[in-house]
Amino acid sequence: MKLHGYWRSSAAYRVRIALNLKGLQVEHCPVHLVKNGGEQHSAAYQQLNPSELVPTLEDGELSLNQSLAIIQYLEDNYPQVSLYPAEPAQKARVMALALDIACDMHPLNNLRVLQYLTGPLALSETQKIQWIKHWMTQGFNALEKRLQQTAGLYCFGDRVTVADLCLIPQVYNALRFDVNMADYPFISAIYRRCNELDAFCKAAPEQQVDAV
Repeated sequence: MKLHGYWRSSAAYRVRIALNLKGLQVEHCPVHLVKNGGEQHSAAYQQLNPSELVPTLEDGELSLNQSLAIIQYLEDNYPQVSLYPAEPAQKARVMALALDIACDMHPLNNLRVLQYLTGPLALSETQKIQWIKHWMTQGFNALEKRLQQTAGLYCFGDRVTVADLCLIPQVYNALRFDVNMADYPFISAIYRRCNELDAFCKAAPEQQVDAV
């Protein structure tokens, strides 16, 4: 398997954690999202992923984008370490937590959105940071309330699930942009616990071969 990603990509970060938890070996193929105007825009990468986003997983003849689809593919093919509860209602609740982050929070602080804000829309760096903090705070406010109902050691009880894989990269981003996490004790505690696990530590952005 090959994973095309970028060290700071939240979506690629999720997949790296999943691969580590499942004990799977993968060839990491860096795609620098900033250098030379963004390597994701190259003709070669467009052939692999027309969306010009990371990650992309190659496994034999399969080329698959979208981090949660990739994680589901890994789950279906390597179920020995599961990232979902077995009971359908609980599985749905875990997926809802994951989607709250991956669909409602993360896209609003994605690189291409931020580049559009400071490029064509000509927002200042200060205005960009205000945008990031506003939407992260909105998302974390709701997520903290949900976790008060679902969390144990991790987002859903005492086992790592796909919700944790989505949460940790989002908190990493929040800390990068100096979002005040003091109001989110559940989120902060889960972040600390996850980062005590080898699978999360090895997936951290600074541990990647393309980290700069």
